[in-house]
Amino acid sequence: MFTSPTIPVYTITLLRHGESIGNAEGYIQGQQDFPLTECGRQQVQALADCWSGKGAVFDQVIASPLARARETAEIISESLKLPIEFDPDWMERNNGQLQGLSRAEAAEKFPRPAFIPPFQPIAETGESQWELYLRAGRAINTLLRRAPGRYLVVAHGGILNMALYAILGITPQANFQGPRFRFGNTSYAVAVYNPARHDWLLERLNEQISEQANGQVSK
Repeated sequence: MFTSPTIPVYTITLLRHGESIGNAEGYIQGQQDFPLTECGRQQVQALADCWSGKGAVFDQVIASPLARARETAEIISESLKLPIEFDPDWMERNNGQLQGLSRAEAAEKFPRPAFIPPFQPIAETGESQWELYLRAGRAINTLLRRAPGRYLVVAHGGILNMALYAILGITPQANFQGPRFRFGNTSYAVAVYNPARHDWLLERLNEQISEQANGQVSK
């Protein structure tokens, strides 16, 4: 991420957005549009300043068009003088009728079934785990049709988990079993892909700048 590759590889940084109003107030967001909180904007600016100070280099920012990811991407793009594109394949999971509900409301109106196949839509009208996985794979495939380079993807925890499933060759399980990858607000993972050998290397996971890790950028 911080230096030019010596061979034609893809360096892909997967970044979760800053704290949103939905995060702060405990709503199930999905594809419901919640903007960043002031704390979230501070988190993103702190990350952008950290990367700028370290000489981080990206060729392109690709972001979900949802407000919390869009604003995160725009702050970083402006700070680092980067081109930005929006791709709806990086939007968060469609959570069906859960979207916009508090967690208490969701538990009351849509109690979790005893068994959830990976092909079952979430809350009647949402995306299944399998559908989300396929969309994440398509997003990765679209990115890899670009020239090798250093790409920053700004998105959401659910779709980023499925992107790592696609990268690491993991398939979705029933009942949401299987590994989960932690993405805190403005934390990121870095994966490097060598197309000549079809080699993936996961270099970083849930990386956070020191200010966030020490609680200096908080609510």
